[in-house]
Amino acid sequence: MIELSAGESDGVPTDARDGVAGLDADSPRIVSLSDLHGYLDDARRALTALGDHPDYDPLVEADDDGNLHWVGGDESVLVVNGDLVDRGPDNEGVIELVERLAREAPPGHVRVTLGNHEWGVLFRDLVNWEAWFSGQRSDGERRQLCESIGRGGLVAAYEGYNFTYAHAGLVADYDAATLNDRLVDAALELRETVGTPEDVDTQRRLVDEYRQVLGLGRQGGRGFGAGVAWLDFQFLPGTAQPQIVGHTRQDEPVQKGNVVCENVIRANQSGTGGQAVLVETPEGLASLARTDDAGVERSEFEIPDTDDH
Repeated sequence: MIELSAGESDGVPTDARDGVAGLDADSPRIVSLSDLHGYLDDARRALTALGDHPDYDPLVEADDDGNLHWVGGDESVLVVNGDLVDRGPDNEGVIELVERLAREAPPGHVRVTLGNHEWGVLFRDLVNWEAWFSGQRSDGERRQLCESIGRGGLVAAYEGYNFTYAHAGLVADYDAATLNDRLVDAALELRETVGTPEDVDTQRRLVDEYRQVLGLGRQGGRGFGAGVAWLDFQFLPGTAQPQIVGHTRQDEPVQKGNVVCENVIRANQSGTGGQAVLVETPEGLASLARTDDAGVERSEFEIPDTDDH
């Protein structure tokens, strides 16, 4: 269940786990998208947008069977910003795609942040998601996800050049490495009790103890006080730390002050247009979005003044 440590038995090195600065590469571009939610065809449309725009080299290419493979070398990083599963028709296909790209890319060049639906696998008994993929995972799969977090395959946050990537973000400033260490501690503690009589009580305690990473917040999730996997975009002020988030559905990527929300797959999954990726370099941030005629449209975003943080 979501094995994303690129086949490395020792896991992703800590520096590479936490941010682009830890990679042994010369300023690779960061390509990101979020909330794939089992919509495999839409994920494919988004990921192939780079190669269909004249100014961008492709990140992936399809083989004769239509499966996407990594061609970004060490010049690209892919951040899948949470919520791979639930809602859509092909959860297994999305997981297989991301796992394949993680195996084929250089270690640390495919990063996945913890979304609230991956959270739902870990803390299955705290939400009523039995009808969804996340709520149907076995104890063995839950334990496997804990172990993948321990190896750095799944993180709470990832530091880019001008933005931090997190599924839902936080109001207060935070450091990706610190949050990732906290997530590892919580996951490895949960792993020891999965499937035991202490499982449910441990889930409740960890969510309360690690609120910044795992907290649900008010209003049954998404409200004030929610952690980095749960906070709704409406509660994230534009003056917050510069962040690229998903979680809250949008028709197109939007910027609110220092914060950009990229969750557009679900709102556009019924059509041929609207699927998008963001591309960050040290100099800028742009979106590449599919148009209704299967073309690609480029838009630019403002880079926050980091002197305020």
